Amino acid sequence: MSNPNPPAPKGSEKDRVLIFDTTLRDGEQCPGASMTFEEKLEVAELLDNMGVDIIEAGFPIASQGDFDSVAEIAKRSKNATIAGLARAAFNDIDRCAEAVKHARRPRIHTFLSTSPVHMKYKLQKEPEQVLEMVVAQVTRARNHVEDVEWSSEDGTRTEIDFLCRCVEAAIKAGATTINIPDTVGYTTPQEYAQLFRTVRERVPNSDKARFSVHCHDDLGMAVANSIAGVDGGARQVECTVNGIGERAGYASLEEVVMALRTRADIYPYWNNIDATMLTRASKLVSAVTSFPVQYNKAIVGRNAFAHESGIHQDGMLKHTQTYEIMRPEDVGVSKTSLVMGKHSGRHAFREKLKEMGYELGDNALNDAFNRFKALADKKKHVYDEDIVALVDDEIAHAHDRIKLVSLSVIAGTQGPQRATMKVDIDGRTYTEEATGNGPNDAIFNAVKMLVPHQAKLLLYQVHAITEGTDAQAEVTVRLEEGGKVVSARGADADTLVASAKAYIAALNKLAQKRQSVNAQTAAG
Repeated sequence: MSNPNPPAPKGSEKDRVLIFDTTLRDGEQCPGASMTFEEKLEVAELLDNMGVDIIEAGFPIASQGDFDSVAEIAKRSKNATIAGLARAAFNDIDRCAEAVKHARRPRIHTFLSTSPVHMKYKLQKEPEQVLEMVVAQVTRARNHVEDVEWSSEDGTRTEIDFLCRCVEAAIKAGATTINIPDTVGYTTPQEYAQLFRTVRERVPNSDKARFSVHCHDDLGMAVANSIAGVDGGARQVECTVNGIGERAGYASLEEVVMALRTRADIYPYWNNIDATMLTRASKLVSAVTSFPVQYNKAIVGRNAFAHESGIHQDGMLKHTQTYEIMRPEDVGVSKTSLVMGKHSGRHAFREKLKEMGYELGDNALNDAFNRFKALADKKKHVYDEDIVALVDDEIAHAHDRIKLVSLSVIAGTQGPQRATMKVDIDGRTYTEEATGNGPNDAIFNAVKMLVPHQAKLLLYQVHAITEGTDAQAEVTVRLEEGGKVVSARGADADTLVASAKAYIAALNKLAQKRQSVNAQTAAG
């Protein structure tokens, strides 16, 4: 069968669209979507490997934690340009420069409001004062780095004459990228495309900079507007994984990438994203932010390649292109959703893992296979999501000092509930029994007896990995101790076992942090 979605051939540089990912900055501003230091590093590494051109790693002036994460991502990045965001204030820009200075390709992204409503009520400044600030902020940033992006906040509601003056001044002062954001998700595709054409035609030095789109989804048009901006001459798209962001969200990276790729006949543009990693990125960001992806989300939703209607199933059996315009494997999804069962052998399991992008050593494979067989005995159907959770859990906790050996819980209407737990700590086995106000409380009390600590539980969250009453549970636990915050996940067919795994995994992370601090102190 011919590929309905062949990779778009790389064309000329003028048709290349840079992908600017701001999941770690704009995405994290989504209420409730904050990430820990380690989670940001994990997401940044995946984005870097996936082919993202520019990673906006954070807002360095916002907090010490934000500064530290931007600085560490800058040091670790192998391929991507690492950008930090800064307001027009000089201390913002200087702090941003300090954070990104170790990146192979550092960028300062600085912005200023230019719309009448923002200048009057937010900045309380006259247009000429704002124009002076644009020149000053870009000049300051350019004194630190060669790659400077300037954004006209609320650009789509800015008077066109003043916008052109600001853009011309920013480029003259040294800006290499000009971003015209649809900050409040107000524009339409036709307007946005024409805006870029007009600015590029009217600004005499527009050929000296790359233009960028930045679209919020308040009217549900963020992706359509972004692509329209590209049609209007922009060659950088700012987006986030899963479309997370303030208010209604943001242009979704996976939707932008696949729209350009699938409709290359209409949009003759190309980018460097490895699309087979899109689903993995989606799952990671969903897990670390505790923001579930809606089932019918385009490209990466659970139902994006699922067919239940009899008519659709009949068409799919005859030819997949009857109801699918993309191949699921092109975005990192297996062709089938119901794959493995209790009669599957080790060889089939290994091949399945290879299809899903996992390469495990013999010992890790044996452990994962044994856990898979145990799960298959409990569940009627084992889905791809089950295997992903199982293997990710195995990899994440392979080197933990503290490991759960067994757990039994007595629960019901007659309290108190009781938990008996056995753990392995550095090769030695310990057992404790504890009671609590509910089974989870009893479990966590048992953990505290086995591993004494003062950590505070900030988050406890459970969700089902697949459908059905026998679905595996994935539990997320977030702990804080002495100013250090860690998050960890645990998965199991038994929700209570998943809770114990997640709690113990978080304690392992805290122990690793303490060891790191002690080692640094000793070295100092």
